[in-house]
Amino acid sequence: EQKSPSDGKVWGIFKLPSRQTGNNTRTTPSSSSASNLYVQTQPHVEGSNHHGSAISVSSVAKSLLPTRRQLKLDPANKLYFPYEPGKQVRSVVRIKNTSKSYAAFKFQTTAPKSCFMRPPGAILAPGESIIATVFKFVEPPENNEKQMDQKSRVKFKIMSLQLTGRSD
Repeated sequence: EQKSPSDGKVWGIFKLPSRQTGNNTRTTPSSSSASNLYVQTQPHVEGSNHHGSAISVSSVAKSLLPTRRQLKLDPANKLYFPYEPGKQVRSVVRIKNTSKSYAAFKFQTTAPKSCFMRPPGAILAPGESIIATVFKFVEPPENNEKQMDQKSRVKFKIMSLQLTGRSD
């Protein structure tokens, strides 16, 4: 069994699809960087007519193929922050839209009070790239903790969504 590149990577940056709800803009999502397609198959019966089937061979094939990433991140998996207890430190990530259509992204973290990104999200044209800065507040160690014993439990996620239509 082959695992995808994002399997088992708990620390660092990874991409997931986002779903829009309650959107008031004219931009409509067409696909995300990953999708969940549920395909129900039925056995073929001689002489039966399957012209009314809603699932085509191409949609089944698309569900089995790995999805093409819309955004390329540099660094691809992990951000490194200098260890300066009690200070706000930063690291940068380059985000490039590698698709042929507009793509939106949004930054999420498990620690929104101590970690944020500027810009927190954007819409990128095909081929466009942006440098984003991730800021993190480094907690001072407890009295009995050593620097090496402290592991960051902060996780980051950059969600992307392919867009079609006009964006005002």
